[in-house]
Amino acid sequence: MKDEPEASILLAGMIEFADIDSLDDPRLALYRNLKDGELAAQGDRFIVEGHFVVQRVLVSDFPVDSVMIARRKLEEMRAFLRPGVPVYLVPDSMVNKIVGFQFHTGVMAIARRKPSITVEQLMGGCVGRCTLMVLPETSSLQNMGGLIRVAAAFGVSGVIVGPESVDPFYRLPIRVSMGTCFRLPILRSVDLRADLEQLQERWGVELVATVLDADAQALQSCRRGERLALLFGGEGYGLGRQWVQICGRRITIPMQLGTDSLNVTVSAAVFLYHFTSGASAS
Repeated sequence: MKDEPEASILLAGMIEFADIDSLDDPRLALYRNLKDGELAAQGDRFIVEGHFVVQRVLVSDFPVDSVMIARRKLEEMRAFLRPGVPVYLVPDSMVNKIVGFQFHTGVMAIARRKPSITVEQLMGGCVGRCTLMVLPETSSLQNMGGLIRVAAAFGVSGVIVGPESVDPFYRLPIRVSMGTCFRLPILRSVDLRADLEQLQERWGVELVATVLDADAQALQSCRRGERLALLFGGEGYGLGRQWVQICGRRITIPMQLGTDSLNVTVSAAVFLYHFTSGASAS
């Protein structure tokens, strides 16, 4: 086994900077292995990429193991660096060799998931009107990130992700969400039906299925109560029958000119605007 290569280390306040010039430096091992599943298995870690998204994780309450910065990006990131989090400075020419593909932003971080929240914790944080997004079977990484970003944009109280959905803390969803996943309560359910029944029975949350069905209630006529959970379907087949059946209402967006559907992220934005704008209050 190679000894750890020497690196010049400077302390600025409590920020530790390490200049690294070797691809073999063991401190870069996780950055050389960007497979989401393998990172998750190593202490529930995940990768964050891009200067703006790394800034957001650094100002969040998520644990951050380290930050890797191309030297040209240091001044842009300096104000966001967190005491106690090592900063690895690498030459611009080495960044693409480390991550294995063209990577122009030059900023990455390795962070860790927080313990999953419970229904009780989620609802305990709801003050006043509560709007939840429920994703039973979202299989697209791109859509997962887009849905979280939409949820954050419209002030959703929390997102509940079913066990059949993709991990919202994989690299692509984090990037597409623009780091809003670090600000939004996300419950990764292991028994979605039980959690939804608890929302109904204990917390008085109305479950509403969003569907493509001319017989469903048209969105423009929908009103809401204080506590609402909107269920959005997966790609291709929409919301599964078992999830529609557990809901008290089915609602739809009327469409024109032969349009049969919208991307789930687009439709979620339409539904959430209606239910969070104040016009739908009962």
